[in-house]
Amino acid sequence: MDFTDDFVKWLCFANAGMLDKGNLYLIETAMRQLPSAAPIFEIGSFCGLSANVLTHFKRKYARKNRLVTCDKWQFENAGKDGDHIGKSPVLFSDYAAFVRDSYIRNTRLFSADDLPFTMEATSDEFFAAWKQKKEARDVLGRPMTLGGPLSFCYVDGDHTYEGAKKDFLNCDAFLEKGGFILFDDSTIEAFGVCKLMPEVAATGRYKLAATNPNHLFQKLRT
Repeated sequence: MDFTDDFVKWLCFANAGMLDKGNLYLIETAMRQLPSAAPIFEIGSFCGLSANVLTHFKRKYARKNRLVTCDKWQFENAGKDGDHIGKSPVLFSDYAAFVRDSYIRNTRLFSADDLPFTMEATSDEFFAAWKQKKEARDVLGRPMTLGGPLSFCYVDGDHTYEGAKKDFLNCDAFLEKGGFILFDDSTIEAFGVCKLMPEVAATGRYKLAATNPNHLFQKLRT
């Protein structure tokens, strides 16, 4: 299949799960050792695969932690050369709506017994609301009072160094002692998130809990 064709690339992204198999091990490792019942937070929901995996392991280990996620379904370089994907008739706006709807369908099917609370927001917007303990509604219209500590953060949003560092600092502000943070695609040199990993270790407040191949850190102190 020709992944140099923009239309084929976006079509495959919408219909195929993008989750390193090693992340299953890392998520399960964290889920077995969660320090409390504080919420689990995911940055970057896409079509719902990782949210459903998180819910699966919550179910497996009888964890009652609420899963909270955020995604604005805005894609890097979308519309950069026009409103359409490549030379196809498909609009980026329609693609974004399709992926958002796919997320809702997928979580309603695979996590119907424990639906995640998903805000349609960037991670910056989410953390601003979390810090202020705002009342919010998710993509299904359900209310929730935001705020408080987090027990596990799964970072899979902006893969640039600047974006990943900002997400790390925001997560760090709320991640409790003993909590975990998993960085997706953190061993791929093409992504800036890879460059952040030595900095997380250098804080002295985190230990590398596991790699497979991505990085799972556990917070040693606040």
